[in-house]
Amino acid sequence: MEFLHIEGKRAVEEAIKAGAKINYIMLADGLHLGNIVALAKEHRIRTKMVSRTKMDYTSKTKKHQGVIAVLSAFDYSDIDDMLDKAKTNNEKPFLIIADQITDPHNLGAIIRSAECFGAHGLILPKNRSAEVNETVYRSSSGAASRVKIARVTNLTNEISRLKQKGFWIIGADMEGSSLEETDFDLPLALVLGAEGSGISRLVKEKCDFITGIPLKGHVTSLNVSVAAGILFYKISQSRR
Repeated sequence: MEFLHIEGKRAVEEAIKAGAKINYIMLADGLHLGNIVALAKEHRIRTKMVSRTKMDYTSKTKKHQGVIAVLSAFDYSDIDDMLDKAKTNNEKPFLIIADQITDPHNLGAIIRSAECFGAHGLILPKNRSAEVNETVYRSSSGAASRVKIARVTNLTNEISRLKQKGFWIIGADMEGSSLEETDFDLPLALVLGAEGSGISRLVKEKCDFITGIPLKGHVTSLNVSVAAGILFYKISQSRR
């Protein structure tokens, strides 16, 4: 069986607090990790003390900080779970669609910003996309335990279903109309495309409109995770 590791103090702490289904936690001998030990005990999670050598050998990121939580697999959500969360919070749904984002560092950073700005969930395609792994967890600073994430077989089909539920689909592209001219105060799914190629053609054709971030410098594009943070902030401000 393939196990998923959550590595690093902050990521493990967030996973415990969020109720992630952790099998056990490995702790390196000789380190003061009382806070994590107490959290694990409070949540009835088994801990194992191991040598630093074994910890280094086991680590997949090589940045474990003496702590590795071991899970059977990442617990993906359903899109309906995201809609239920929005309804429970009495909020207009705000979903994110990550179209062919294959870099796990970018995906992790997007998840972190999504949690910070109150997105109700993130949708990934099963193919041509990074999956939630150790690097994503670490890059998200543990937010991957807090954000509902779904994987779907066909993005265009899911977009059609969201439209039937009253969603507006907004694509993010530097050539789109200014985000200052875009109404975000509605049930929406924001589509983020891969760096370089952007949103795929079929998905872009499903978008109701395209929005972009005005730039003033000579560089004509932003890293996708940076652009995501700006857009998420704008959406959160539009809904206050």
